[in-house]
Amino acid sequence: MAFDFKKEYKEYYMPKNKPEIVDVPEANYIAVRGKGDPNEVGGEYQQAIGVLYAVAYTLKMSYKTDYKIEGFFEYVVPPLEGFWWQDNTEGVNYTDKSLFNWISVIRLPDFVTKKDFEWAVETAAKKKKLDCSSAEFMTIDEGLCVQIMHHGSFDDEPATVALMDKYLAENGYVNDITAARLHHEIYMSDARRVAPEKWKTVIRHPIKKI
Repeated sequence: MAFDFKKEYKEYYMPKNKPEIVDVPEANYIAVRGKGDPNEVGGEYQQAIGVLYAVAYTLKMSYKTDYKIEGFFEYVVPPLEGFWWQDNTEGVNYTDKSLFNWISVIRLPDFVTKKDFEWAVETAAKKKKLDCSSAEFMTIDEGLCVQIMHHGSFDDEPATVALMDKYLAENGYVNDITAARLHHEIYMSDARRVAPEKWKTVIRHPIKKI
């Protein structure tokens, strides 16, 4: 049975429909940075997703090649995630998505080293005839956060974020969103195959105690 991050780490991938505090441990990711409207057909965001999955699946299927990763075990590729922000904007302006900066990521198993990652980037580029040079090996230590499962369209997120903010105020915490600690989303649904009203998205914000 392949290791499934969503099932083994439910506390990070399957929060309830109400806010909860979580301490997120450090982890490594494949990451691609960019800017602009994520809905633009063939745009920078969609190209980035193609690079992420090319590298992710090259690592997942590495055991079928001559390249052997020490400590490897079969696993399900974790869900797509994204860190989002807008320059010089208080909160988020959902009406102008071209203002978004983003870092799109897919989590890596702990056994994948920087060397293994570099092999996968090079191999994916050759196999897929795709420029994967934008992919980075990134270590992220989120620490103390509040999170919730959001149901529905991304445009409806403000109401869910308001629930999180109310919970923080009632429990002695404040948001700690900075240049280093960002609004974080984990996409538990495939937006290409599921109707928007059925989308499930983990929303996670960095926080600190008052």
